[in-house]
Amino acid sequence: MTMSAGWYLRRLSRMGPREVGGRAGDAVRRRRWRAAPPDCPDVTGARFTASLPAGTLAEVPPDAVKRLTAEADRLMDGHAEFFGVGRDDLADPDWSYDPRTGLRAPQVYAFDVPYRDEEAVGDIKQIWEPSRHQYLTVLAAAYAVTGDERYAERVAAHLRSWWAANPPLRGVHWTSGIELGIRLLSWVWIRRLLDGWPGAAGLFEDNPVALRQIWHHQRWLAAFPSRGSSANNHVIAETAGQFAAACAFGWFPSSARWRTDALRSLERQLRANTFGSGLNRELATEYHGLVLELGLAAVAEADAAGVPVPGSVRLVLLRMTDALAAVVDNRLRPPRQGDADDGHGLVVDGAGTDRWASLLATGDALFGRLAWWPEVTGTDVRTPLLAALVRPYPGNGAAGAVSRPVSRPDRFADAGMTILRGPEEIWCRCDGGPHGFLSIAAHAHADALSVEVRHDGVDVLADPGTFCYHGQPAWRRYFRSTLGHNTLQLDDADQSVSGGPFLWTRQARSRVLAADPSGDGVARWSAEHDGYQRTVHRRRVELTSASRELRIIDEVRGMGRAARLAFHLGPAIGVELTESRAVLTWTRDGEDRSAALDLPGGLSWRAHRGESDPPLGWYSAGFGRKEPATTLVGTGFADGTAEFTTVLRFHG
Repeated sequence: MTMSAGWYLRRLSRMGPREVGGRAGDAVRRRRWRAAPPDCPDVTGARFTASLPAGTLAEVPPDAVKRLTAEADRLMDGHAEFFGVGRDDLADPDWSYDPRTGLRAPQVYAFDVPYRDEEAVGDIKQIWEPSRHQYLTVLAAAYAVTGDERYAERVAAHLRSWWAANPPLRGVHWTSGIELGIRLLSWVWIRRLLDGWPGAAGLFEDNPVALRQIWHHQRWLAAFPSRGSSANNHVIAETAGQFAAACAFGWFPSSARWRTDALRSLERQLRANTFGSGLNRELATEYHGLVLELGLAAVAEADAAGVPVPGSVRLVLLRMTDALAAVVDNRLRPPRQGDADDGHGLVVDGAGTDRWASLLATGDALFGRLAWWPEVTGTDVRTPLLAALVRPYPGNGAAGAVSRPVSRPDRFADAGMTILRGPEEIWCRCDGGPHGFLSIAAHAHADALSVEVRHDGVDVLADPGTFCYHGQPAWRRYFRSTLGHNTLQLDDADQSVSGGPFLWTRQARSRVLAADPSGDGVARWSAEHDGYQRTVHRRRVELTSASRELRIIDEVRGMGRAARLAFHLGPAIGVELTESRAVLTWTRDGEDRSAALDLPGGLSWRAHRGESDPPLGWYSAGFGRKEPATTLVGTGFADGTAEFTTVLRFHG
């Protein structure tokens, strides 16, 4: 996907004067570095002191160790999967190769690499992901818990290979700050986890090549921060990685300044990226997880190095953890809202470890669980490692004098999210919040007033997900579109206007009119948005506990328009559609379940599944993966007083 001149103009229009000036300065610096790249200063006497406390590894649960070593052995055999693409070449990887397209990114001056152009570079996500070196943190963790030097030797061989193939400022791995930040955090943990291996110092602090790489990563991040309209999760990754490296690898003349500047930026950006309620402002749940992981890792480095951290940092992380505990369903699955690219901050666990359970376990260890938190029964490697580094806080974390919710929150007014809960683990997310974060709302979807409904953790009315970012524009448009969500589309148009794959030029404004999630037997929510000019879409949702019935009423007020109402069923849901009635069936833990979906009779209903031209009827469980799922679409006309009622009844 190449960007047109029109895209650059649209992108420029979303920037303020300060951001434009900063980007102009970046362009000058890139030209200057091409002719005269900065030099790494000489370093002598470097020593690594940010080790895990004695006894930490003995606290890792045996089943977590078993999962970790199974994953490490798979990696040792050269096998891995990134975004749905299997790799069998991880024993000796080609760091610039994209297995999906078969292309190799050019090894030229970094800022000349057209990384958004899949025809020239390949799928950039496939190339970048292994070079975050999070599979190497898994191998390093396997060494730490087993003492098997095969794992350490493989890590060392791959790091030396990567450093040789990617000298500073050459190639695709020096183009994006989020990649450099996450890679630095991985290197910190690799060094920590290899601490008992005799070759650890020779790989890092006594290795001039490693020192040069670490310095150049930090110099790059100090020079080219994400700014202005791009200061989303990327800037958190950049500052967290910079801060972690400046704490653990504080061997350079600039380390103290980098550490101070990164911590100041991290504190400011964590607050800016997080609502007061604790939810992430991008309104993309996976980025909530990414930012929380990065923030917790940064605090761990600060405490390990004895660097004071502002109380506001811990407070934001505490609120993010409480918010996560509040919004998950009974199976600990959070909402599937906005973009998701399977991004992680720190990976030391094997396959089968639940990400969200792990984060809640870490939150329990660091802050203390509240009485209303859901139970976490799984185990993980990361929690005891982080807990060993983070200092105890008075009153369980930042909570000493901090007010925490006494009961489970179900309405997050600043984020526009409301969770309705009913019997038999009925869970319903209602979206009446802002379109997205900052002027470009990069990771937002056109999903105003959408609902997401689960029964005992099974997607019944599903958010279809994300699937892709670059290179497949038709699929990117579909998964971000209004038609791609459980809401009403008018005149075949999205509620918000897209200016590119990570850019919205006009954003629908939503407002919640009423929310009573804990009403007497009936939980209620209503909201409206102005995305369709001269027409208002208003939606009411009612969940009646006694009858296990969810009622959705869509109203159109203003100018009459062609209408399409979509309901996306989860991939486990079977359906029989007869006129305007759909019978839904699925299986959960060996038990047959069913529900009836009575659709508005004023619309003509049709089931779509696995269609590609144009895309319709798909579900993406993770980035790069999609599978057919049924979407029910009703078409018709909505006059200025139209009302469409949908009723979902779960059978006992």
